[in-house]
Amino acid sequence: MRNSGQGTVLVTGGAGFLGSHLCDRLVERGQRVVCLDNLATGRTENVRHLLDHPRFSLFLADVTDTWEIDEPLTAVFHLASAASPPDYQRLPVETLEAGSLGTRNALRCAKEHGARLVLVSTSEVYGDPREHPQRETYWGNVNPVGPRSVYDEAKRYAEALVMAHHRERLVDVGIARVFNTYGPRMRPDDGRMIPNFITQALSGRPLTVTGNGQQTRSVCYVADTVEGLLMLGDNEAPGPINIGSQEEVCVLTLAHFVRDFSGSRSEIEFIERPEDDPHYRKPDITKARAELGWSPHVRLEEGMRRTLAFFMERQTALTTGPGDDRPNPSRKETQDGVAHRAAQGLGRGDHA
Repeated sequence: MRNSGQGTVLVTGGAGFLGSHLCDRLVERGQRVVCLDNLATGRTENVRHLLDHPRFSLFLADVTDTWEIDEPLTAVFHLASAASPPDYQRLPVETLEAGSLGTRNALRCAKEHGARLVLVSTSEVYGDPREHPQRETYWGNVNPVGPRSVYDEAKRYAEALVMAHHRERLVDVGIARVFNTYGPRMRPDDGRMIPNFITQALSGRPLTVTGNGQQTRSVCYVADTVEGLLMLGDNEAPGPINIGSQEEVCVLTLAHFVRDFSGSRSEIEFIERPEDDPHYRKPDITKARAELGWSPHVRLEEGMRRTLAFFMERQTALTTGPGDDRPNPSRKETQDGVAHRAAQGLGRGDHA
């Protein structure tokens, strides 16, 4: 994909949260996009606005099955996989097969078309790390048979398979290790931390924090993550390269932040911490800066403002319904209300 804005790009898992935003940017850059998805965790709603676009096609298929793309491709972005713990624990075999059979099929497709393949891997390959922040040279601390292993090991195997094809079959590849990403289009029932906190806060339910909440995460706004993936697609670096934010925050602080930011009066409720839940998560992005010229730009306050506006609008739409003539707050009004609370921000640090 050296000449961005030209050629056709295949995005597996393109109807998912991250994949749909990637499809948006590719179309915006002038490229034709084929979005392959079986909708196991993705949603047509995420790409509905693209369905009538002349440079976009939704191809309903399972990445692990046999499929062909009958037009020349310049790049393949392989995202297809369950990604949240509730999803991959509900679909354990399917998750492992997406990382193995699905990756094999994506590599076959890239090889046939002479296209660059970008594997969207994960920070979960580092497991519960003993190195902090995590560099790409760190091999990780992963339980290969634990409840999270179906996702962790699927991605670790996918990385190995991609590098084997790169070395032995000269496939042009790039591996991105994506850290926690958030933003609009996350499912309310996704099960990950930020959509959980937001849906709980907006419904007035307790915000459930696992353990004592002192474990940390680095959360990156989806637009920044997508730009990192595009830069890797336009590059020749094989990776792996970390794509993530340097803004590290403890889970309890984030819960208080979401609650205050949304104007909720919800309580904080502590629940049992899941097995193998990482204590720390923060990327070293020195390599991304040096090889791609990438670093994130959207601060947590701004990213959360946009994300909350999305969830609030969605909640309003579900409440009023299509036939309800009650006033429906505009996007600007919703965001302005959230922005007012943003001024108090995360920087207070009094909830850690």
